[in-house]
Formats: sequence, C-alpha cells, structure tokens
Amino acid sequence: MSVLRRAETWEISESEDSDADTTNKESYGGRSGHIVTVSCTDFKQDPTPDPKSQILQPTSKSAQTSLSPPRLNARECTPSPARKRRSKEEIEAEKERTRERREERERQRAVKAREKDQKRQEQQRRREAAENLKSLRPENCLKCLTVCIDPALLQQDGSDILLDTLVSFEWRFSIETQQQLPHSITWMRELPQQADDGKNMVEEEQVVLVLKLTEFMDMVIAIKTMLDSDEEETGTGSVFSLVLECLNRDSKKVVTLLVIDSQTQYRVDACGMYSLNQTLHSSLGVDCIYMEEVLVYLQLCKNISVVFLDGWQEVTDHVCAVTKALSKRPFKLLTEQVELPFCVDGSWASGVRVERDGSGLVQVWSKQIQQLNRVSPAVASTVTAAYPSPQLLLQAYQSLASEEEKKSLLAGLLVKNGGKERRVGPEISARIYRCFTAKNPQLVLD
Repeated sequence: MSVLRRAETWEISESEDSDADTTNKESYGGRSGHIVTVSCTDFKQDPTPDPKSQILQPTSKSAQTSLSPPRLNARECTPSPARKRRSKEEIEAEKERTRERREERERQRAVKAREKDQKRQEQQRRREAAENLKSLRPENCLKCLTVCIDPALLQQDGSDILLDTLVSFEWRFSIETQQQLPHSITWMRELPQQADDGKNMVEEEQVVLVLKLTEFMDMVIAIKTMLDSDEEETGTGSVFSLVLECLNRDSKKVVTLLVIDSQTQYRVDACGMYSLNQTLHSSLGVDCIYMEEVLVYLQLCKNISVVFLDGWQEVTDHVCAVTKALSKRPFKLLTEQVELPFCVDGSWASGVRVERDGSGLVQVWSKQIQQLNRVSPAVASTVTAAYPSPQLLLQAYQSLASEEEKKSLLAGLLVKNGGKERRVGPEISARIYRCFTAKNPQLVLD
C-alpha cells in the first residue's frame, strides 16, 4: 500500500517555465505575485510504508493556506433573476383585494356574533317560559295565593277553626278590612312577571260573603219587596245594596253567600231546587216559595250563589276548596287555549304529512295499524318493518292457502320494546287480518 509523503524541497522560480514543464507541475498563486511550484517527483513511493507515517503533515500554516483552493459562494455562482416591478394599478388591485378579504372576515365575525346572540336570547326565552310554566303548576301557584279575611269575621264563635286550618296547611293569609264588602273573604295572587319591581298583587274574582241567617233573611225580604213593587235594583238598607255596589264596580266579580246557622237544615230535593225545611218557615215566618224565588233571582240574574252551612267547620272546608280551585285555574286556562301550546311546532294536526316524493307513507301505514285496539306503536313498527305497505301484506295473505295460516301470519313477529322481547301474538294477528280482509263494514274485530 502506497502513501504520499510530504515534499522535502520546495522550488520557487521567478521566471516563467516552459509549457513542457508545466505538465508535470501544479502552480498556485502566492503572495506578491510569486509562483509556488510543487514538483510531482518530490513525492516518493515507499514500498514498505511506516504505519506511523501514513498521515500527511504540512510544514507550516502558510503552506496550508497557499495550497487550499479558493471557494465560491453559491449565490455568487447563480445570479438572482431580476425582480419584476409591479405597476400602480396592480398595487391598488392588491390593496383592494386585501381590503375585501378583511371586510369579509369582519362580516363573517359579525354574523357569528349575531347568531350567538340570537341563540343566547332564545335560550333565555325558553328558560323564562319553562320557569313561567313551572310557576303555573298548582303546587307552586298555591304558594302565591293569599287569603284575605275581614277582621269582623274573627269576632264570631268558631272562626278560629279557619285560622288554625290555614296555619296547618302553611298557606298565606292576611287579616285586613274589606272596604268594598264587609264580612267577606277574598284572594290575592302574586304575579312576579307583571311589575317593574318584580312583584305585583292581583285580586281574584272570587268573593265569599259570610252572613248569619238573620242577615240573609233581611236581604231576602228586601229583594222580595223590590221584585213585587217592580222598583229599581237598589236594596237600600240591606246587605244586598253592598253586594250590588260591589258588582257594579267590577262586573267580573263572582260572589258566593255563605249563610251560617247551626239549627237550619238546608237540603237539595230530587228536582234540584233549593228549599228550606219547615223549621225555617215556622221560626222566621217566611214562606219557602218566597225563598226559592229570591234564590232563582240571585242565581240567574246576578250570578250569586247561596250556600247554607251549619257552622265554621263547613265554612273552612268551602274556603279551602275555593283556594285549591284558584290554584289550579291558571294551568287549566293554559291548556284550554285555542292554539294548543302542547303541540310540537311543525306537526300536522290530522296525522302524518305525506310529501310529494312519497316520504311519510310508512308513518301513515303505522298510524293506521295503531288505530286498532290494544295495538301499541312497537307492534305497529314491527308489522310495518316486515310489510312496508298494505299491498305487500295483502299479497302475503293471498299467497297462503288456509284461513288459519292467514290469521297467524303476524303472530310470530318479534316485538322489541324497552329491552324486552315478545311476540305479536295470535289475537292481534287475527284482528289485523279481519280488519284488512273483511267485507262486512259492521264486523266487530274483537
């Protein structure tokens, strides 16, 4: 193995060598215009090289620098192409495109913000509607009612039963003077959504007037005298005048007279007419027919109901019944609205809507099967999945020979409902068969 050894001598010539000598020499440019010539013959080949001398060692740093060839930069080797200058119109067009992109991004950002705001408002409206519907439930609406009792009623014996019952039920009540109609009981409802301060009290239409039997008989005599003399409806000097004034101020008021007397027995006969017994006639000297005429007049002409009670226990029961009825009233009014708020938006009241492309026919077919007694939606879905149209079911019936096979065609279908599996059964299968194949319109399917 041959290696190159370091040159032992360096020949520096100041004159130009001949062309023949340059073939065996390599020339490199040195400092101050001198030429450094290295002869190839100076490198000798050693037949037995020394392993320690296999590395070339330059003599000096200057020789190492003079022997290294110059390196060129890649950028200097490949000249960069000349950049084309844009015209003023191109610059303006680029600015216009940038401005349009920026406006489009702002427009999309505004649309997203508007949609987010609308979604937030819709969620707020749904939340308020849910809270409003929850407040209209009877158990919650009962907490918003206040029973207003005239203090003059608490002076009667047995009136403490009413207060004790209201306290035991934890119902709200207040004792305040009734200016419009003394000796009466009214109801106030709290409506949080109606006022600016968050609360508002609204008086209910129901008014209960508690009278003794003697006070009621004075009113009966005044009404009877008015009816016999054909006078105007004044009833001056009696409780009836106060009732008339209350009804004239507010025609929507519904007044109920509770007549208390423990010795009077009031009953309803078979004909449904109110009548007093012989005890009332003998004790007060009032004919029963007069009483019935007054009751009919109050009921039909003035919408005033009269109820005869034995004592304050029955008065308390009547007040509790009216309070519970008032608590159920808002929810009932909501369900009785014309627009039927419980229906889903977009649904069709007549059933399933069928489009022009035929979508919806499977739902109609399922609804048709569900019209049969004791056929659940799960059973109907199973039948429609096996036979997607009535024509396919009729063709399946026609392909069978015996009547028993036709009746039990659908009996083996598997119905899945709530993780449980069962069969349609022979009874429902036979009923469906009779429904679609019978020619008698009066045939009873069950």
